[in-house]
Amino acid sequence: MALSRIWSAFILVAIFVACIKCFFLGQSEIFNWMIVGKADDPGNPLHVDGVIETCWTAVNICLKLIGIMALFMGFMSIAERAGGIRVLSRIIGPFFSKLFPDVPKGHPATGHMVMNFSANLLGLDNAATPFGLKAMESLQELNPNKDRASNAQIMFLCLHASGLTLIPVSIIAIRASLNAANPTEIFIPCMIATFVATIAAMLIVSFKQKINVLAPAILLWVLGLSSIIALLVLYLTSLSTEGLQSFSGILSNGLLLFIFFIIVLGAVYKKIDVFDAFVDGAKGGFDTAIRIIPYLVGMLIAISLLRTSGTFDVIIDGMKQACLFFHVDSRFIDGIPTALIRPLSGGGARGMMIDTMTTHGPDSFAGRLSSILQGSSDTTFYVIAVYFGAVNVKDTRYAIGAMLLADLVGVITAISLAYLFFG
Repeated sequence: MALSRIWSAFILVAIFVACIKCFFLGQSEIFNWMIVGKADDPGNPLHVDGVIETCWTAVNICLKLIGIMALFMGFMSIAERAGGIRVLSRIIGPFFSKLFPDVPKGHPATGHMVMNFSANLLGLDNAATPFGLKAMESLQELNPNKDRASNAQIMFLCLHASGLTLIPVSIIAIRASLNAANPTEIFIPCMIATFVATIAAMLIVSFKQKINVLAPAILLWVLGLSSIIALLVLYLTSLSTEGLQSFSGILSNGLLLFIFFIIVLGAVYKKIDVFDAFVDGAKGGFDTAIRIIPYLVGMLIAISLLRTSGTFDVIIDGMKQACLFFHVDSRFIDGIPTALIRPLSGGGARGMMIDTMTTHGPDSFAGRLSSILQGSSDTTFYVIAVYFGAVNVKDTRYAIGAMLLADLVGVITAISLAYLFFG
C-alpha cells in the first residue's frame, strides 16, 4: 500500500501543480509537454520526455535488459548446478546469518546477494540487476506471505539501494569531458558518502528488525570491509585520472571475466551440461525482463509527470527562499536537484548533474556537490518498482521509508563533505 500511496501522490501533485501553472500563471503549453513532450525538442523548456515518450523509454529499458538478464542469469544457472553458489553462501554465511536471520545457512539466496553486492561495488550496473533479481526470487521462495515483503527482502533492497560503489568512473569521466581542473577530486567524498549511506541503511533496517549490529560477526565484516576500502582509497588517490579509469576497467571487467572463467571451469570439472544450464537460466532472464515492464512503466510515468509539471522547480525555489529567510548559506541549493531526482531516475539525475556542471562550472561548489550527490545513492523508486515487481510483492511495508531515510543520510553526508573538502 505504501508504494500505491506514493505513486498516487506523485501523479496528483504533478497534475495539481500543472493546473496552477496553466490556469493561473498562463503556461498554456504545459499539458502538451507533460503528455507528448520530447526531451530533444528545441521548444521544450524543460528538456524532459512526456508520458508517451516515457512509456517507450520504459519498454526500451526492459528490451535492452533482456539480453543482459539472459547472459548473467545463464551463468548464474551454471554456477548453481556446479555448486558454486553454495560454496559462496558458506563463505559469507557467518555474516549474513546475523544480518539475514530468516535465511537458512547455505541457502542460494546468500550467494545471489553476494554477487549483487559485488557487482554494485565494482560499478557493474548491468551485472548487478540480474544478480539482484535472482536474489529477490530466491528470497521470495523463503517468504511465507508472497504478497508482502519479507524482512530479508527489505534488508537486501535497502543495502542494494544505498549504492555502495568503489570508483565512480562515469562521474569522473563526465567531469573530465567538461574540462574539470581535477576530475578525480570527488572520488573520496563519493566513497565516504555512499559508504555512510550503506551503513545507515543497515542500521535503520536492523533497528526495525531488532537485529544486533554489535554481534562480533557483523562488526568483524564491517570493520574488515572498511579497512579494505581505506587501503584501496590510499592507493587510488595516488593515480592520475587516466590511471584511475584504467585500473577501474581492469578491476571490474577483469574480475567479471574471471568469474565467468571460474564458473565454466567448475562446471566442466563437475561434468555439468554447461550450455544446457546456461540456456535454462537465460530463459528465466527473458521471462523476468518481460514481467517487470508494467511496474517500470507505471513508476516512470509518475516520475515524468513530476518533472514535466515543474514540481521540482517549486521545491527548489521554496528551499532557496527558506535559506534566505533563515540566513543560511544557500550555495548547496544549486546542487540539490540532482539529489531530488536521484531516487526517481538515474538517467534524469545524471542529466541534472551535467546541467548543473554546465551552468555553474564543473569546478564550482554546485558542480562538485552534484557530482558527490550522484555517487552517494541509487535510484530508490526504480529499485522498488523493478525488484518487488519481479516477484509480485504488493505490500512493501517500511522498505520505501527506510530507503529514503538512508538516501537522506547520504545527501546530508554529501553536502557536509562538499563543504569540508571544497569550502
